[in-house]
Amino acid sequence: MELYEGLISRRSIRYYTGEKIDEEIITKIIRAGMYAPSARNRRPWHFVIIDDRDIIGKIMEIHPSATMLSKASHAIAVCGDEKLENGPGYYKLDCSAATQNILLAAHSMRLGAVWLGIEPREARMKAVDSLLGLPEHIHTLSVVSIGIPDNMPVTTPDRFEPEKIKRNKW
Repeated sequence: MELYEGLISRRSIRYYTGEKIDEEIITKIIRAGMYAPSARNRRPWHFVIIDDRDIIGKIMEIHPSATMLSKASHAIAVCGDEKLENGPGYYKLDCSAATQNILLAAHSMRLGAVWLGIEPREARMKAVDSLLGLPEHIHTLSVVSIGIPDNMPVTTPDRFEPEKIKRNKW
């Protein structure tokens, strides 16, 4: 898949077959996350691979929009480390870029994925951080649901909005 085509055709895929994805593929997807840009190249991310069905079930209880996890092969928690970030709040930017890379890598491998926002919802953050046993200085920014798609969209909606483009000034 050509890069530009992949950027334009990526969609949130919420329905999976329930089949397991090979661990080598999950590692490749996380590797892509680690190649995201980060402020001063601090790379303040950590990734928790989740394939334990009990933990996945608890995430579904915590996050009201996480029902797609029921048939996902894996979930990947993208976590930010306050001790590694460039300054207060920067891990959120860096981990967002890592999350996007993970979504694009999954799409390039014809897998389905969804970004489940954990930050900035304080209750979700505390619950997921606790569930995953994270140290106090590490926080979950997102959980990515990954699975073998039950179906893939065949069309790409037009999302180009030229009215949102300004030149030089507002």
